[in-house]
Amino acid sequence: MRYGLLFMLLLAISCGQGKKYHDETTSVSTSGLVADIVEFQEELNESFRDPDTSPLPDKYRKDFEGLEFFEPDTTYVVVAQFVRTPDAIPFMMPTTTERESPEIVYGIAHFTLNGTEHQLEVYQSLDLMDQEEYVDYLFLPFLDETNGEETYGGGRYIDLSIPEGDSIVIDFNKAYNPYCAYNKKYSCPLVPRQNYLRTRVRAGVKNFKKD
Repeated sequence: MRYGLLFMLLLAISCGQGKKYHDETTSVSTSGLVADIVEFQEELNESFRDPDTSPLPDKYRKDFEGLEFFEPDTTYVVVAQFVRTPDAIPFMMPTTTERESPEIVYGIAHFTLNGTEHQLEVYQSLDLMDQEEYVDYLFLPFLDETNGEETYGGGRYIDLSIPEGDSIVIDFNKAYNPYCAYNKKYSCPLVPRQNYLRTRVRAGVKNFKKD
């Protein structure tokens, strides 16, 4: 999770580690999409097993078998109209600690999901935008009606990259939990309320069960 790497580098506190971006595409087969989702799940599980990248405390990692995911569902892969917001004013995004993260709204994604039209703000980190590795990185945090039940109560994140055109692919199957869901020592951005989806997003990582 590229967004999390920022905090590992700056504070030795993070919410994620590197994963593939889901680049813009409109012609990928269903089987190809499912394979890509399965690969994402495998890579995420592998990172959780690795003591160098895992957010899990040792007592959970030693018996870790894998995260719980919703079954891959290509209906949660949406092509959104992407409206850039070049005049947006930078702001400080609150986190779960006293730290604040400097962000700017890079654009707004408009899409249809579960038969309803939605929109989400997509952010660019001011701390990352000048770094070559993250020059095209965008951050999409969101809340939905599964939070606190099937998924983490604080919402989930999706990593994106700047698209070339006026559309962007959002794969909710690649929604992952902030590291705060696993370990309270991490500092994680709070999802803005305007990024609440009034629908159930039954895709991506489920809530972490510590029993």
